[in-house]
Amino acid sequence: MQVFDKVHAFIWNSMTANNCNTYLIDGPTRILIDPGHLHLFDHVRIELGKLDLDLDDLGLVICKHIHPDHIEAAQLFKQMSVPVAFHEQGWNLIKTMEKQITAMGVSLDMIIPDFFLKEGDLSINGLDLKIFHTPGHSPGSICILWPETGALITGDLIFKEGLGRTDLPGGNGHQIKESILRMADLDIEWILPGHGDILSGKKEVRNNFAMLEQFYFSYV
Repeated sequence: MQVFDKVHAFIWNSMTANNCNTYLIDGPTRILIDPGHLHLFDHVRIELGKLDLDLDDLGLVICKHIHPDHIEAAQLFKQMSVPVAFHEQGWNLIKTMEKQITAMGVSLDMIIPDFFLKEGDLSINGLDLKIFHTPGHSPGSICILWPETGALITGDLIFKEGLGRTDLPGGNGHQIKESILRMADLDIEWILPGHGDILSGKKEVRNNFAMLEQFYFSYV
């Protein structure tokens, strides 16, 4: 679905599979964010087809963290010379889990990033984004802010009425609370999460941050 001009969301609604929301920024360079599981990628391919786009129409793939349900299908793009990027701390964690990753049928050679994302400004062919390093759910987790639209793509940091789990390798409750509070200080009109429903409007966004701090922080 089109969220607003130049941003499309491929929302995963299945109750039987754990795939993530995938986003397309249809800018001068088309950016696909979080391609998801490899065996479920047809969901994304079909949605791209509805926009008359194929994989080779994409110019960059960004993964907001390195869990398989967000990054596994990135290997498709390595075969096509479409660059893939994520945070260096995520890559460092992947390398420590090579046996487990290989057992899932993913070759590290196929998901080596073409470059690392760092906190700060990211300009791509006239599209100006801001990258925030937001660990807690996973080392190397990032959020992406598009200041022009007030949209924050949060991955598994926060959801509508929820936040990312911290009991997986590299998870940290203290860090996730710090990361959430940093994002709460931003001027945000939209929250585009890694799973579940999109939040729209400053009031809904503010209320969601307040609810997380009030009801969830004591359990993390």
